[in-house]
Amino acid sequence: MGDLQKEQVYYIQWLTSNYELFGKLQRRILEAYPDPREIFQVSKERWEELLPEKQAGMIWKRCQAESFAAMQEQYEKLLEHGIYYVAHGQEEYPKQLNEIPDPPLGLYYRGRLPDGDSLSVAVIGSRDCSEYGSYVARRLGTYLGEQGVPVISGMARGIDGISQQAALEAGGDSFGVLGCGVDVCYPQSNQRLYQTLMGQGGILSEYPPGIQPIARNFPARNRIVSGLAMAVVVVEAAQKSGTSITVSMALEQGREVYVVPGRITDRLSDGCNRLIKQGAAVYTDPEGFLEELQETYFLQHISPTKKKAKKAKTTDIREELLPIWKQLGLSPKTVEEILGGLADPISVQDCTIKLMELVLLGRAKQVSAGHFCKT
Repeated sequence: MGDLQKEQVYYIQWLTSNYELFGKLQRRILEAYPDPREIFQVSKERWEELLPEKQAGMIWKRCQAESFAAMQEQYEKLLEHGIYYVAHGQEEYPKQLNEIPDPPLGLYYRGRLPDGDSLSVAVIGSRDCSEYGSYVARRLGTYLGEQGVPVISGMARGIDGISQQAALEAGGDSFGVLGCGVDVCYPQSNQRLYQTLMGQGGILSEYPPGIQPIARNFPARNRIVSGLAMAVVVVEAAQKSGTSITVSMALEQGREVYVVPGRITDRLSDGCNRLIKQGAAVYTDPEGFLEELQETYFLQHISPTKKKAKKAKTTDIREELLPIWKQLGLSPKTVEEILGGLADPISVQDCTIKLMELVLLGRAKQVSAGHFCKT
């Protein structure tokens, strides 16, 4: 949709607030009328050509009764309740979602939106998880939180909520994507998590406020969970579960899929073991997983200039890499030790990415997980 004017955002928000038109019908309208302001000039006959009869009559009546002032007021009421809205095409819209086949037309959110340039991980799995699944999810969430890697999930009970809560308690960020309005805490048992997410991340949904969590909302929600992340980790999943829908969407979106293996007698691991059999990557520990993922992330985001530098093994080191390089010695150092010697503090994630660039330039060596030295 390109760069949107504020006035156009009001129209798109109004359109996405019409839950009866949700999904393909809203997209069909904006494909026919890329400038959403035009939809209020559409005749009843044209609506009937564009939409099913019931929806055509409904939207035509609402357009007749609507005014720009009323739309603006509706938008401003959201802000009064601490709810924000970003439309596809605005600069603040999460960059990761621009890469997926069917990005949401807009997102309602509380707190803040994910950083479009950061590496994020989605952690998903069974609601009725075992102690084993709970342990793995908590350990992974804690480690990602400590390393400054945001955890994306659906705020559901079980694996989702456990991993997100662990990330937040470790001082990290997390973002919950809901299958209902952002003003609805679902499940109610995760009220504490819901409140914490608004302070250390955000609550997101493409559904308008007030929409309740019904079954048909969740498959569409899952594409946003996987779309916001670079990789999806499946901790526990039965043979038939909603997790398989998220995995299918992640693969369609080109996301990495890692799976935690389980015992062949454990029904909660049937889905995981099947995914591994089909070729999914195996998750065994958070340190090795993140190390592998960070290298993949760096290679995907490396510029053509940097690729040439890697190939030529140039001795030139960019200015922003020099402070990191100067901290290295012939004996291996951890990322934390390197950070401790820097005059200007940076995040663990930024430090690791810079270290990987030095490795690719041939000026540093990774001797083990999280340990680097000069070459």
